[in-house]
Amino acid sequence: MNEWFGNHIYITYLLIFIFMSYVYNKVFRTRKLPVLKTAIVYLLMAIGSIMLLGFQLVGLPIVLCLTVAISLMFLVRIRYFIEKRTGSGNPE
Repeated sequence: MNEWFGNHIYITYLLIFIFMSYVYNKVFRTRKLPVLKTAIVYLLMAIGSIMLLGFQLVGLPIVLCLTVAISLMFLVRIRYFIEKRTGSGNPE
């Protein structure tokens, strides 16, 4: 798998950037920022994606780790949905 990511650098970069953007929007974004600040945040994420792409090309499983993080976020979201539907939420 790492060989394929090494041969398709642009797709790997795009995957890393999309996964990072998703994690940022679901975990770290607490309120809507002004347009310029949002552009700066995404520019910095694009630069950080270049750094993570370098780590991926060296052999670290960056795409796999981001995939696991997003799948865990989906599991938590499903769990909250099921708890809300059954009404067995924690009363505290």
